[in-house]
Amino acid sequence: MRLADRIAQCRTPFAVRDTTDGSVTFLSGAAQFSREIRECPMRYVLSDELTQLCTALAHSKGSSTLACTDLLRVPSERLWVEWCEAPWSRELSRYGFKAHVGSAITGRRGALIYASPCGRRGLLRTFWTTGDSELQVFASNMEGYFDFDLAEGEALEAADQGSEPTFKVFDEEAGRADVLRRCFRFRYEPTWWRYYQRASLSPSSSAAIAHHALSTVAVAVPMLLAFFLLLAARPALPRRPLLLERLNRARSRSGKAVLLEQIEVSAPLLPGYTPSGETSSGVHRRAPRLHHVRGHLVRRGSTVFWRIPHLRGSRRAGVIRTRTLTWTFDGAGSASPEIRQG
Repeated sequence: MRLADRIAQCRTPFAVRDTTDGSVTFLSGAAQFSREIRECPMRYVLSDELTQLCTALAHSKGSSTLACTDLLRVPSERLWVEWCEAPWSRELSRYGFKAHVGSAITGRRGALIYASPCGRRGLLRTFWTTGDSELQVFASNMEGYFDFDLAEGEALEAADQGSEPTFKVFDEEAGRADVLRRCFRFRYEPTWWRYYQRASLSPSSSAAIAHHALSTVAVAVPMLLAFFLLLAARPALPRRPLLLERLNRARSRSGKAVLLEQIEVSAPLLPGYTPSGETSSGVHRRAPRLHHVRGHLVRRGSTVFWRIPHLRGSRRAGVIRTRTLTWTFDGAGSASPEIRQG
């Protein structure tokens, strides 16, 4: 079952019991968002290929999503996006993120985003599954808020003016080109912040908890931004609604909750890897060793070029051809129907 349906059917509140006095505290969890997910006007499900594409686009060497922030817009004032954990984790591990160890990765991830009418400011919360029951559906205890129009050095303030302390996540190598550094801040959800305040944690424990909490939300942001960038070039992303009428009729007859309507979004068609043979000139040279070439994102005016990560070279002969995708935008945020691949 998809994550959105799991949350929509979740009824068990997230409660923790104090082992010293037996008191119970209710914290913000997945069940709190059951109605929000059911009533969300737009829900996207990313294919595995698109998940990998967006993750690679977000983290490839030379990528600079900040250079494209004027093209970024959340397409709805309330939006749900979800994807499979496995392809996302595999792609992240290629770019230096710690890979999962142990059992196979079978869960799903998702993000609920609240945006301003212009789609340039908002707040997001992430969710994930670890098993098959509603007790294994979780919501991040941190939320992120953003403003794509924020200038360098300008302070980012939350719309609700909350008193919770904020955290900044940044990549030292990216410097000022880091979109997380400039446009995003993170903070504990209020019920979780009050809970941790009462716990009287040591500085080292507070830092460890904050580091883990940030990892459940901040790491998803670059991939989501890459998705929004591709989504602005609508002709580039094949989309189809999930046809659930027959299944939902059967579920209704058996007393089960109906599944939510969602839009499945796939990656644009890409040319396959093709090895090149020997040169026609009769000149022979030793083929380069098989190696991975990282991607690169370039912005020129209203056109975005991305050299896709690829393998080059061969143990025997051929060299795998590189591939470049071009997305052309008419003005800020609207795309022309021309999508070129080469």
